[in-house]
Amino acid sequence: MSAGGGTKAIIAALAANLAIAAAKFVAFLFTGSSSMVAESVHSVADSGNQALLLLGGKRAERQRTPSHPFGYGRERYFYAFVVAVVLFTIGAMFSLYEGIHKLSDPHPVETPAWAFGVLIFAIAAEGFSFRTAIREASHLRGDQTWVSFVRRAKAPELPVVLLEDLGALLGLVFALFGVTLAVITGNGVWDGVGTIMIGLLLAVIAVVLAMETKSLLIGEGANPEDEQRIVAALTAAPVVERVIHLRTLHLGPEELLVAAKIAIDHEDTAAEIATAIDDAERRVREAVPIARVIYLEPDLYREKKAAAPTDQHADERVDQHADQHR
Repeated sequence: MSAGGGTKAIIAALAANLAIAAAKFVAFLFTGSSSMVAESVHSVADSGNQALLLLGGKRAERQRTPSHPFGYGRERYFYAFVVAVVLFTIGAMFSLYEGIHKLSDPHPVETPAWAFGVLIFAIAAEGFSFRTAIREASHLRGDQTWVSFVRRAKAPELPVVLLEDLGALLGLVFALFGVTLAVITGNGVWDGVGTIMIGLLLAVIAVVLAMETKSLLIGEGANPEDEQRIVAALTAAPVVERVIHLRTLHLGPEELLVAAKIAIDHEDTAAEIATAIDDAERRVREAVPIARVIYLEPDLYREKKAAAPTDQHADERVDQHADQHR
């Protein structure tokens, strides 16, 4: 997995979650707190999720085959989607079940010192993991807001780890809230309330992750900035009059497919066209290095045919980009 995949952030999160899961489970054995068992399962699920992200990154590195001619880069999207499903089914559903069970049969938290000690340790460990993820993501985020980064990132690992760590920190706060009120009031119902809050939080994060990774899994095109660079690179070639149609697709986070129909001078010879296409491909790869698979179709520009409603919005974007660079 490349640096853009946030391997360091994943490993930091995995190490933190394994240690936290063990500590939370020990605390549950001493306290009987439903918030602690919910948090234990949450950390176990998160550890499994980080393992899935690492597995997806490893499998995505396989070479292309006849049955998969564009390679396996999108396996990273598949495993990120599986992470969202696991987070929802194991983390959220178990926490909601445990919280509802505690509400129906409340009992006080025993030896609360264990719960408080483990929660404080877990907050410190998750804070370290979250800080690592933020530092890794900051190199790629640029001027984007964090919400925009999560929504637009083509590498799924960092957004997944960021949301998981944020959810883990908030979940720990909810657990601390539930345990504290249960100890102060002597009413175990508050422990169940904290557990339900954790389950709802995990469900929301899982849905957000599922929606974002589903979009990547189905197939997303290049972002508008890269599309502009591609159009500029193509129209900079002397023989290319304009870009008639442009289609892009991410074959993986660091591999972009570019397919374009370009208008050329009708008097150009076949040799001149072939040379122009080679030059245009070189320019595109220089402008957008992840554009590794490029297919260019030379054609004559015919206004009526170009205006055919195959994909009106995409064609309007291409025309706008081309007008800016003519």
